This record gives sequence, C-alpha cells and structure tokens, in this order.
Amino acid sequence: MELKIRRMGRRDIDQILEIENLCFPIPWSRESFLSELRNPLAYYLVAQEGFVLQGYAGIWLIFDEGHITNVAVHPRARGKRIGELLLTNILAFVKANGAITVTLEVRPSNDAAQALYRRMGFKPAGVRKGYYTDNGEDAIIMTREI
Repeated sequence: MELKIRRMGRRDIDQILEIENLCFPIPWSRESFLSELRNPLAYYLVAQEGFVLQGYAGIWLIFDEGHITNVAVHPRARGKRIGELLLTNILAFVKANGAITVTLEVRPSNDAAQALYRRMGFKPAGVRKGYYTDNGEDAIIMTREI
C-alpha cells in the first residue's frame, strides 16, 4: 500500500493515542491532541497506509521559529524512513511559512531519534536539565537552520 502524508484530524486521535502510548513513557492525553487541533500555532501531520496510521509529527510555528513537539512512528513501521518523511514535510511547511530555525528536545538515551535528527541537519545546541519528569533525564536541545 502507498504511504500518504496528510494533515491530522479528529478522526486520527484514537490511532495517534495508540502510537503515543507505545512510543513514550509519558504519553500525551486525548485532550492534549484535541487542544493541538485547535491551536492556531500548531501543524500536525500523519503518515497513513491504507486505513492505518504509521506515525505522526507536529510543530508549533511561532513567528520565524518552529518548535517540533512530537515525532512518533509505530514500532511495527520503524526502519521504513517514515519519521524522515514526516520531518521532511514538516520542514517544508515551516520553510514555506517563513521559519528561519527549528528546535526540538530529545532524550540522550534515544539514539535512534538523535540519529534521525542529525541526518535531517539538526545539531546539538544545549541541554535542558531534568526535562523529562518520568526519570529526571535531561533533554538535548537540537536546532536546524532552514
């Protein structure tokens, strides 16, 4: 089946929550995602194969800076470059809308995500101490110029 990248909608929330719960120790709630759909600064995409979501990504565009909020790929779909495809589309959106830089936070223990972000041109720019509340792990801040 062909993989399609499209804008996230309310009908996607159940499958997004499934992916969210599989991917993150502190998953976002249904209300968090519904709130993002109402947030004028937010832009979320899903990767869909047939009727099944394989991943999603989101960003906030604030003036000329984008801040990536989420990138997640269902474990069954990893290794197919879906995260890269989602990020490529997110970056194209912010570029078309005047962004100059994009930032994100990533766990130091998440080697796969860090590798993806480096492939996509992100570089470490700092650390947020104790950022993750589940275990007190720091976050690596990564940035990329557009």
